[in-house]
Amino acid sequence: MSPALLSTAGAAFVLAVGFGLAPTPRVAANGATDATTAAKSAAAAPLATMRRDTVASLIAQLDSPVPAARALVACALAERKADAAPAIASLVGILDDDAPVSPYICREEWWRNNGDGDRDDDGDGFGNSWRQTEPTTPGQEAARALARIGAQSFDPVLRVLPSGGGHARGNAAWVLGALRDERAVTPLVTQLNDTVAKVRENVVWALGSIRDARAVEPLGRVLGQDQSGDVRKQAAWALGAIRDEQGVDPLLRGLKDRDHAVRKQAAWALGAVRDARAVDGLVGALQDTQSAVRHQAVWALGAIRDARGIPGLATAITDGDAEVRRQAAWALGAIRDPRGVDPLLRALSDRDSGVRKQSAWALGSIRDGRAVTGLITALADAQGEVRKQAAWALGSIGDGRAAEGLTVALQDKDADVRKQAAWALGVVVRRQ
Repeated sequence: MSPALLSTAGAAFVLAVGFGLAPTPRVAANGATDATTAAKSAAAAPLATMRRDTVASLIAQLDSPVPAARALVACALAERKADAAPAIASLVGILDDDAPVSPYICREEWWRNNGDGDRDDDGDGFGNSWRQTEPTTPGQEAARALARIGAQSFDPVLRVLPSGGGHARGNAAWVLGALRDERAVTPLVTQLNDTVAKVRENVVWALGSIRDARAVEPLGRVLGQDQSGDVRKQAAWALGAIRDEQGVDPLLRGLKDRDHAVRKQAAWALGAVRDARAVDGLVGALQDTQSAVRHQAVWALGAIRDARGIPGLATAITDGDAEVRRQAAWALGAIRDPRGVDPLLRALSDRDSGVRKQSAWALGSIRDGRAVTGLITALADAQGEVRKQAAWALGSIGDGRAAEGLTVALQDKDADVRKQAAWALGVVVRRQ
């Protein structure tokens, strides 16, 4: 069988396995399935074969009637980077190809098998497992290849942006963002009025990726006016990625968006910009009905590190959501204002061990002697991670009153606690 036919046949098989069209797989004794093993082999073999093909041969295979084969060829071209420049026109030609393809088609690194049957290098038990994700398309894989080829793709891709099909325009916008060429800013801004929401979303992402301040004002309009929540959310991200102070006002308005995902992203972006004008708005967002928004607002206040956020954070550390309380403890420690000590001391008794641990860290970050007694008490916490963090905090503060408690902690049942207590005790003794 020729390399081209082998590639097409193998790709078609992976597509079938990826979408569950193959017969029900048998489960092996080690927990793996025949389909998993077969899919691995099918995914690796065609791509390995294509690595031996010339660029001209790969270009010819882009005309395959099998969508998975077209995607696989695009992946093979992506590996050639600039050497695949002769394929630019052909890759641009399939940017509008939206046939769904198994995401495993050319992602050999998305499966791992280290030979021990059921565990991978991370020890998480997924050594033989496929990692689920959304289907890809030949057009998306072509876009990735064009981005890998580099600057030579810029002009041909730019010509697609205003005149190609809907999927081609979206993929072209993505390529322009991946190339990060400032020449794309003006045409991308023009395309913010595209009739297709997915295209607008990719255009907004591209502007955020390029990070040019000229995009801030139009992105602010998108955040306030676009009818798609996904586009508005992406606009909030882009404003945060650009990190220009002109983005603060539209992002503050974004904290009141009807879509909580947009509000959450706006809070993140304000933290990324780190402009103190955002503090009052973020404090207001601590009352949001969605815990995810409150969590992100707390993080943003910690990132900005303005002491005006302390009263709001002192309230947030009692939030009904443990994740919000943990983040509030971190934020108080990041700001390092003595007014954070009292709420953090109270949080050392929180029912969630993660909150107690983060509060101990924050008290060590602030380094206020008023925290010593509470941290000594925390050396007896039921959770070793909390005791370890309390020992570190006492060492960070360096107050001699901690010596006795740290000496007792040298006998802790947890070796990590004993090690941290020994370090802290050494610091305290040296400071006397």
